[in-house]
Amino acid sequence: MNRRLSVFLMSMLFGFIAAYFSSKNNKMVNMVNTNSNLMEFYGEECPHCETMHPLVDRLEKEEGIKVDKFEVWHNPENARKMQEYDRGRCGGVPFFYNTKNDKWICGSTSYEELKEWSKE
Repeated sequence: MNRRLSVFLMSMLFGFIAAYFSSKNNKMVNMVNTNSNLMEFYGEECPHCETMHPLVDRLEKEEGIKVDKFEVWHNPENARKMQEYDRGRCGGVPFFYNTKNDKWICGSTSYEELKEWSKE
């Protein structure tokens, strides 16, 4: 009986540890999906992507729209999703894709171009 209790407690401990590190990892890769037609694919440590984040935030706020954000350097599922939409157009990040009008942007851009991209 004592051995069973020890095994149970050890498995619970490992479960909590795994859940803790898994939740930390999920925050880092930042997969967000709200089913918007606007998608941003970025890399966590990408300096060009970092310069675009404030412009995307501004676009969302001023235009009242939502851009789905997918981190691709640390999340293989997001990287596969990017490949589906990229199809050789860009091959890098940041990559912006509008599913309604098939418009895309490769790399950093101006707020005005980002705003035009977001239009249907």
